[in-house]
Amino acid sequence: MKRTLILLLTGLTSLLTHAADPVNIGSRRELFVDHFLLDQLNGVRLQLHAPRDEGVAFGFDKPWEGLFSGYATIVTLEDGSLRAYYRGKAVANRDGSEEEVTCVAESKDGRTWTKPELGLYEANGTKANNIVLMSANTSPHNFSPFRDTRPGVPEGERFKAFGGTMEGGGLVAWKSADGYRWERMAEAPVITKEMVPYKYMFDSQNVPFWSAAEGKYVAYYRVFEDGIRRIVRSESTDFLTWTPPVLLGYRHPDTEAPIEHLYTNQTSPYFRAPHLYVAIAARFMPGRQVLNDEQAKAINVNPGYFKDTSDAILMTTRPAEGAEHLAVYDRTFLEGFIRGGIGAQNWVSRTNYPALNVVPTGPAEMSIYVNQDYAQPTAHLRRYSLRVDGFASLHCGYAGGHAITKPFVFSGRELSLNFSTSAAGGVKVGIETADGQPIPGFAVEDCQMQIGNEIDRRVTWKAGTDVSALAGKPVRLRFSMKDADIFSFQFTE
Repeated sequence: MKRTLILLLTGLTSLLTHAADPVNIGSRRELFVDHFLLDQLNGVRLQLHAPRDEGVAFGFDKPWEGLFSGYATIVTLEDGSLRAYYRGKAVANRDGSEEEVTCVAESKDGRTWTKPELGLYEANGTKANNIVLMSANTSPHNFSPFRDTRPGVPEGERFKAFGGTMEGGGLVAWKSADGYRWERMAEAPVITKEMVPYKYMFDSQNVPFWSAAEGKYVAYYRVFEDGIRRIVRSESTDFLTWTPPVLLGYRHPDTEAPIEHLYTNQTSPYFRAPHLYVAIAARFMPGRQVLNDEQAKAINVNPGYFKDTSDAILMTTRPAEGAEHLAVYDRTFLEGFIRGGIGAQNWVSRTNYPALNVVPTGPAEMSIYVNQDYAQPTAHLRRYSLRVDGFASLHCGYAGGHAITKPFVFSGRELSLNFSTSAAGGVKVGIETADGQPIPGFAVEDCQMQIGNEIDRRVTWKAGTDVSALAGKPVRLRFSMKDADIFSFQFTE
């Protein structure tokens, strides 16, 4: 707690000292998921968008999988195909039991999935299975892998993972060349219970990854603070030696952000803007019972798993932007991001838990996978889709309005928008000086009206599309809108 407070106070001092400094966004893509770049909104608001239910991706239907499968991770491989890692567990017993195994499923398009017969371990009397880890202390309970994109990473460490529980001593570091055959990087856990000053920790999915934006490994993992499931963060340069945890707070632009039970955090760099970490967390509501005994019996849910409920929320964090962002999640949207579906089976304990990572599944589409029907014979992983960058948007209704950014510095030649309008709506973009003066040739009045629905529309002014003369200079953008949404923008070459 003391370290967190120091970081937040240091960040506040820095923020006050450099409040007028422009943000250097270079040529990176910026999404409208928070108020990081926003200065003024008039008739415009940030709006959360609901993912579309695309149905069952695959069931947990193998004998070594079953009702209590979960903690899924979706990894995008070098060739663009997808691999899902998840816990297989058919019986309700203690965390880290020998019945827990780590399984994989694979897909070329994110829609159709197969389970390879790897022949690595024997389960239920056969090696014709999709198991990649078993009998590994408590690691299969919550095994959380990633493809390591660190420059110069050794061939044998192209995949890394955390797994383990407090009872097993902490988080164990694992490595693999192919993501199938795993070995420990060190015999002892690399983040131990002695390092973490909380009474209970590690028992859900603990998320590590290589951060290109920060140039280090980072990990987001679960602890209990005053009896509430919270998230902490540690850092490492080699994946073996980790810093003490920093407890993350929550920030909302208009009100005090609630401290709710977050069962899994699922924090990861967004694949089109890796400086922005997106967290699609499982919000757990202990004791909030929806089903009565008769309804629970009708769906054949395990009797110990219908006294609570949960959904998914959206948070973001930007640690590379400075100390004031390091120890905080932006909870711009307090409402649910993915609600439980229609039917009693969606309103039991530990269902609606998102898988780790948002992944591309088409030129204009990305997908989120969600664990559903937990503790039921119909347990499965389900797919939800959004347009790329489409978590949230700058939204303006029919009456019209405008949004103005804070001053920033960019590099590039053209401005690209990911946006949509109605037939009657439109978007114009003006480029202004840092103090808000329109730049001749690039004012709102000089901009061609942008109408349509595109992922990558080059904005045109009377002077054309080339804005390179303004690169490196502090500017603002003014978005003049009517019946429209803007999801992201980027200056490109």
